[in-house]
Amino acid sequence: MAIPFPKRKVTRAVAAAELAILERTYPNAVTALDYGDPFQLLIAVILSAQCTDARVNLTTPHLFAKYRDARALAGAKQPDVERIIKSCGFFRTKAKNVIAAARALVDAYGGRVPADRESLEALPGVGRKTANVVMSVAFGEAAFAVDTHVFRVSHRLGLTLATTPRGVEEDVTRLVPREKWRHAHHWLILHGREICKAPVPHCGRCPVAMCPSRPIVARAMNEKAALRTAAARSSAAPARPSARAAAARHPRRSS
Repeated sequence: MAIPFPKRKVTRAVAAAELAILERTYPNAVTALDYGDPFQLLIAVILSAQCTDARVNLTTPHLFAKYRDARALAGAKQPDVERIIKSCGFFRTKAKNVIAAARALVDAYGGRVPADRESLEALPGVGRKTANVVMSVAFGEAAFAVDTHVFRVSHRLGLTLATTPRGVEEDVTRLVPREKWRHAHHWLILHGREICKAPVPHCGRCPVAMCPSRPIVARAMNEKAALRTAAARSSAAPARPSARAAAARHPRRSS
């Protein structure tokens, strides 16, 4: 049973209170991706699309041991990269993109990762989310990335009703001071991983008491439990014999 999002945004005051609680709860929130420099972070973020950070962290040490920088990766053969990153999913497309991105870095920037959005988004395999992560994490720029956790948690907290990541980004950044954009991204991610999980959040452990999704989740869980109970009773009830079967067991006597 899918749990719906709230149909109305919370007030600005409530949103501020929710975000303040998240800031206190996750004061040292940082990216879960392991990286040594902006190049490694860029490649790790590209690999993380539809893949867990934990899986990426198991993969990148092998990748970076063989291809230590953009120049080395730019000269890689795609099948060799595919074998290393296969467990990250969509490995053929990702291998093609990371090699192409490395070549673009070498050709246009001397192998260094640019810090501005326009240049980052021009790299193969880099969209707005990846650019925002690199800008905020590697360079400390004011940027707010929206991944699946941020999208889900922002809706459940009533911070947005937007249907696209860009819309969520615009709504949330209106609520958060610019200097905290890069931190708010991590508050929401950690909250999504620890408590506000998909498909069912752990509302009983959530510190955000005013969250508008609490009653929605409770109602959905009650409905699910009721359906489970009804199904169990139905399967446990003895089957009623059909009229034909009853007639076969008890034939009428002829007069």
